Parts: sequence; C-alpha cells; structure tokens
Amino acid sequence: MKKCLMLYVFLGLSFLTAGDLEFDVIETSAGPLKLAVVGHGSVLFEFQEKVIHVDPFSRVADYAELPKADLILITHEHGDHLDTGAIDKIKKEDTKIILTQICFDRSGMGTVMKNGDEMEVLGIPIQAVPAYNIMHKRDSGEPFHPKGNGNGYVLTFGDKRVYVAGDTENTPEMKALSDIDVAFLPMNVPYTMTPEMVADAAKAFKPSVLYPYHYGKTDTNLLVALLKDEKEINVRIR
Repeated sequence: MKKCLMLYVFLGLSFLTAGDLEFDVIETSAGPLKLAVVGHGSVLFEFQEKVIHVDPFSRVADYAELPKADLILITHEHGDHLDTGAIDKIKKEDTKIILTQICFDRSGMGTVMKNGDEMEVLGIPIQAVPAYNIMHKRDSGEPFHPKGNGNGYVLTFGDKRVYVAGDTENTPEMKALSDIDVAFLPMNVPYTMTPEMVADAAKAFKPSVLYPYHYGKTDTNLLVALLKDEKEINVRIR
C-alpha cells in the first residue's frame, strides 16, 4: 500500500524520503515481482527475497533508508546514473554489481557487461542491450550517449522479461526486442527520446506494460495520446 509520500524539489527532481515507494506487482511463474520507479532513471525491483537497484541516484531518494541491494545494475557513466555515493549506501559485502567498462574504470567495482553480453546473476538471466543516441548530439557533433558506452538491460524473472533501457533513443536493437513484458523507456529531450520516439519503439516491440521514466518535464500525456489505440500496451505513468 502506498504510504503518505513526502516529496521535495531538488534541482528540479522529486526527492523520496523514508522509503515511501509505490510498488506495482507483476505476477510471474516464479512468484511476484515488485517494482517501483524511485525517480529520474532509478528503478527498484524485489523478487524472491532479492533486492535489485538500477542506477541509484542520491538526488531522488535517501538511499540510506531504502532496501540494501543484492544486485545493482548501472547503465552508463553519467553522474545521474553512476552515483558511487548512492551505491555505497545500499551495497552489502556480497552485493553483485553489473556495469559498463567505462563505469568499471571510474569506480573500480563490479562486473563488466558489454553490449550484447548475456549472463546469469543470482539466478536472474541478464542481457545487455546497446543504449545510444542516433539523432540527438552535442554542439560538437558527438552523440549525448555514443554507441558502445552504455547498456540497457533485459532481466528475466520467471516467465517475464523486463527491459530497463537506460539513456537511449529508439535504436534498431531496441525495436528488434521481442517478448518484453515490462519496459522502462526514457523520455527527456535532448538527451534521450521524444514522446514520438518512445511511441515508435513501443509500437515496434510491443511491451505489455510501458513505464516512461527519466522524463523530467516532458508532458507524459503526449505519449498516452500517441499510444491510445495500442490496446495491448498498458502505459503506466509514475
């Protein structure tokens, strides 16, 4: 049950305190999967008594009060995704950390997964999906997220496949995904996708449940309108 939520604005971000998380539950063949959008690009899963954090970020939550991690996934090296302060607050002695090569080079911790790699961690199959920009670039002409630097991750919980895209656009690799039950897709211009790009990707690989996340001030109603005729896609705004 959702508790009374205390939110503070910090540099345009909502700050979650005292572990007041709104969990959704997805039933899988191996038991319930609880999931919550903590804020910005940060996601939390609980499955079979394991706690999984993706891109914990200190500016959206007091991670000292959130559940300790059995597994942490880091999508790329930007400070709002690779936050070693947040990681230190939730990691245990035996916490597994999965990240990119650049993140490993900067933090000195964890196990590297490259684009296309697959492995099983704590009984959970994980696939690393390329995360990068095609259109949106810096003034220098360099993409905000160059190909090969970042990962999205597909995690398999029982018979359900969950895709956390990281910072990316609607790439061919994303649109070629199949059998995705739950997807977290970023929607903040110019760094990731427009609502039109998110809708394009969702129509291509058709997740059963779609959470736009990392959307900043983007109007989520635009995405809802773009997908209003896609009855098989349940768009959830959190």
